[in-house]
Amino acid sequence: MLSLSSQTRVFLARDPVDMRKSFHGLIGLTESVLEQDPLSGHLFVFINRRRDRIKLLYWGGTGFCIWYQHLEEGGYQLPDAVTADPQQGIEITATELSLILDGIDLPSIRQRRRYALPVDRATRHPPVAALV
Repeated sequence: MLSLSSQTRVFLARDPVDMRKSFHGLIGLTESVLEQDPLSGHLFVFINRRRDRIKLLYWGGTGFCIWYQHLEEGGYQLPDAVTADPQQGIEITATELSLILDGIDLPSIRQRRRYALPVDRATRHPPVAALV
């Protein structure tokens, strides 16, 4: 079972990956295909051609870790990659990754609208009220 914070950045490789690859092979794909730093602490997701196996690579602080799952039946459904750059992977949310791993039909779900800070204000801290 994985426990991911909503702040975790997750990158999904668009093309199928040979699941015989281990640490060095996946690190190489992270750098060349996803164009990301494998030491960043982000989560990097790789899936095979039949979509019944998935590997997650991440830096655990003292070394690289791989989480691997092989489905006995069925397959993983990936998000639509229409808007993604063909050279890079897709950035998905931790929630989307959780839905993929749980076998939820992605097109059938919808998220209700929520307030989000404008991009220019998101990096600023909200004002702190003076204590009286």
